[in-house]
Amino acid sequence: NSLFALDLYQALSASSAEGNIFFSPLSISAVLSMVYLGARGDTAAEMERVLSLSSVSDVHSHFESLISSINSPSASYILRLANRLYGEKSFSFLPECLDSTMKLYHAELQTVDFIGASEGSRQLINKWVEKQTENKIRDLLKPGMVTTMTRLALVNAIYFKGKWTHTFQAKYTREMAFKINQKESHPVRMMHQLNKLPFRCLPEYKLQVLELPYIQQELSMLILLPDETKDGSDPLLKLEKELTLEKLLDWTNRDKMDTQGAVIVHLPKFKLEIESCLSETLEKMGMSSVFQETKADLTGMGSNGGLFVSAVIHKAFVDVSEEGTEAAAATCVYIITSYVPRPEPRYYFTADHPFMFFIRHNPSNNILFLGRYRSPS
Repeated sequence: NSLFALDLYQALSASSAEGNIFFSPLSISAVLSMVYLGARGDTAAEMERVLSLSSVSDVHSHFESLISSINSPSASYILRLANRLYGEKSFSFLPECLDSTMKLYHAELQTVDFIGASEGSRQLINKWVEKQTENKIRDLLKPGMVTTMTRLALVNAIYFKGKWTHTFQAKYTREMAFKINQKESHPVRMMHQLNKLPFRCLPEYKLQVLELPYIQQELSMLILLPDETKDGSDPLLKLEKELTLEKLLDWTNRDKMDTQGAVIVHLPKFKLEIESCLSETLEKMGMSSVFQETKADLTGMGSNGGLFVSAVIHKAFVDVSEEGTEAAAATCVYIITSYVPRPEPRYYFTADHPFMFFIRHNPSNNILFLGRYRSPS
């Protein structure tokens, strides 16, 4: 999951060097892995490569245990991951494929009338996503996205709300300039705290790493803040190009961080809501057959044949505030025929310029959400 997360992040960054990025690699890979269940031949081989599935001996049972551990009830945070299949009532899907999606992904099939009531079906899917994400993700599927040719929609929704172990006190939040680049800045509401937090300085990479754990420390937000440059170059872009999974895992390893030093933290309050059609990006990454009517081999899903993926729609939301974080995401693949005594500060972490961030499920080391904050506007 982490390798695919980074590959997709770098592909999105390459196609849009300027904007903010936010997505849930877990949500996207869960949906695509459900498609992979029914993929055969070249289609399966391409999906395996792009999703880095060869690195997981049994990808589907891995997802099954991950979903169970993520959805385990906890008083300290809310984290829900839900999957559902919407299938055309007149189309015969293979029972063994439906059994597997139910067992491994907890995704039941709801039959709908795509042919006779495509608009009603679209609204039904959107209502389910809204409910699963506490109304944070609305209108995942826009009018016209579901047609009489749609045969199957695979939908995943993920919702997270967590409180920081050390909250930021709102009375210290004040307006500060956020430097988008060396020529342009924009005011933001900047949160402030002084606490002992896991921190690492990597001078050889001109980088600071901060971990902000949520209550009970099962989940954390990790922030990668590159040093500002004086030559006009873009430090975040440089970081993104040089980043590998090995580096990311090493830099954010808690055992290699100073957990006893006090850090003065400045972090913007921010909200992002980002919608993306990922089909083109996934094609560029090497997953092309599944999107082509003449090449897609999804015969493990339906014996009628003629199934192919028409679009992968993903919408993600995050709200980072003094108390903690609220985040949600939904992905749809649809297939058609054709405070304490104040310690002395040891470190200063001032996120007043672009940074990368992700939310990690610590027991499994899985990246739930990943993004970059480049601009408040």
